[in-house]
Amino acid sequence: MTRRHAASLLASAALAPAAGPALLTLTSPQATVSFDLRGGSLVDFRLTGNPVNPFNWVQTVAPKVEPLRGHFVCCDRWGAPSEAEAARGVPYHGEAPRVLWKATGPRSMSAHLPLANFILERELELVGDTLHVRERLTNRNPMGRVYNMVQHPTIAPPFLDEKTFVDANAGAGFAQATPNQDPLPWPLAHSADLRYLTNDPNPNVVSYIIEAETGWVTAASPTAGLIAGYLWNTSDYPWLNLWRDVANGRPAARGLEFGTTGLHQPYPELVRRGRMLGRPLLSFLDAGQTAERTYSLFLRSLPPRVTRITGVSRRGKQIEFQSS
Repeated sequence: MTRRHAASLLASAALAPAAGPALLTLTSPQATVSFDLRGGSLVDFRLTGNPVNPFNWVQTVAPKVEPLRGHFVCCDRWGAPSEAEAARGVPYHGEAPRVLWKATGPRSMSAHLPLANFILERELELVGDTLHVRERLTNRNPMGRVYNMVQHPTIAPPFLDEKTFVDANAGAGFAQATPNQDPLPWPLAHSADLRYLTNDPNPNVVSYIIEAETGWVTAASPTAGLIAGYLWNTSDYPWLNLWRDVANGRPAARGLEFGTTGLHQPYPELVRRGRMLGRPLLSFLDAGQTAERTYSLFLRSLPPRVTRITGVSRRGKQIEFQSS
């Protein structure tokens, strides 16, 4: 069973289908970005004068079930709950992408996760073609608890096709289907080169650690003439997880997921293992504690004849990339 099918089976119906999305939209002279308050997902990011939106992916689900969309955040977990949790209504990828968010200002939004009893607050700043995001997660429980938080950007056609290439400063990694095999360096994944996706999605999910102080991942589309990229602190998110999906023999989706864990399993297995490749598999938030994390996203025209991104760096509030 693929992750897409599993997510469909375990999808929560906490969000009632709406006639139309309620959006929080930021604009600059260079770009427009919109968040859907149904799940708090980034669903539209476009450069002025270019109609292509890399984040138009929508999950295929049963009728009357709200799908996952675009770039959502997995919180309080990444992946499936345990059988006991699922029986009590805990959704796949946690509650954050399953609940209604509220706009708390022209550049801010928040959500209450009722089962986890967490508050997730998000502040946004769009500077030209670069979006800066700051998120604060607060534990409202009278006791501490383990959790995970994984950013789940998902790109889709027409931005995604056979020519789209992904680059990252990832280190060693493993396929989720074979986590006990010897790790391989990015972009290898035993039988595949993860820079490209054509007609075979296997291995379906591969996870890598980041050795540097900052992590980055980019997706470049020669067809659309665009590059989208993320930059974050590895003290916040030490893992990069890449998901791939194919439909009718063509690329359908790519997840460029960076987060606090690199093992796509329920908490009993994460607690049992504790760490992999020297990195933690779960986080802890004490009673009343708040954890703050940030990341930046840019969308830019892709220069002609670029075939590889070799680096991403920050200069003030601007993000720069190097290429060959």
